[in-house]
Amino acid sequence: MSFEYWYVFPVSVLFATVEMASGVGGATFFSPFFMLGLGLSPEIAIGTGLITEVFGFASGVYAYAHKKLNDYKLGFSLLAATIPMAFIGTWASAQVSAEILKTILGMGLFAIAASFLRTPEPKEVKQIDRNIELEFSENPETCLVTRSNEKICYTVCNRSVGRLFAGLGSLFVGMISTGLGEVNGYFLLQRCRVPSAVSVATSVFVVAVTALFASAGHFYKFVNYGGTTLQTVLNIVIFTVPGVIIGAQLGSFVSRKIPQTIFERGLGILFILVAALTLGEIIL
Repeated sequence: MSFEYWYVFPVSVLFATVEMASGVGGATFFSPFFMLGLGLSPEIAIGTGLITEVFGFASGVYAYAHKKLNDYKLGFSLLAATIPMAFIGTWASAQVSAEILKTILGMGLFAIAASFLRTPEPKEVKQIDRNIELEFSENPETCLVTRSNEKICYTVCNRSVGRLFAGLGSLFVGMISTGLGEVNGYFLLQRCRVPSAVSVATSVFVVAVTALFASAGHFYKFVNYGGTTLQTVLNIVIFTVPGVIIGAQLGSFVSRKIPQTIFERGLGILFILVAALTLGEIIL
């Protein structure tokens, strides 16, 4: 064990705080940081970011499960598509050059930035929830009773489309460590007609399990590489894992203090800058 990367601990606390407050996968922050800040190759940076993300998301999964907001039937239906595609993405990441991976990551960050900049206002989300409630007030397919005894009823629409886009998002999770959460957030709410509270909780569950399998695939590659590669990953993870566990707890506090719209707009601008730096490194 080496203390060479001790400084990633406070960085991990910060990233995980933002992750849990915004719902963005932690690897979206970690992968560019590992490449641009630590100088790691894209493949190692992406795999290490995914391994770290799993521990950060575990706290969110527990919180939503405790609130009884997960639609597990829908979640497992999506996982049937996301897990195989995540493995394909993990395999593909080892087959392409570092420049191509950086390019895909940079473009993916631009797409995520765009999704944040056009995130529906809270009033729009509430209106969508009301429309879903009215639309399925009779004979709903699914009804959940939360821990606070709120009854949420709905019928999942466009299931095939949801699985298709979830599979596409998980392919990018395996390749560049991000994409699934952002895809799920839009399609579960606006296309599959799942109420916002349930769509967020179910998305976190699906992303966490998918990231777990994808990170296992990356870790298997690192074990096969052995030597310096495996040692570097372990030396980083021993600091990022406790950092994201602490940051995940702080994130729920921060989310209550900063208006979500302002927070997401700020992240959109940040991701544009990070994407520009990532692509600029290739050009220069």
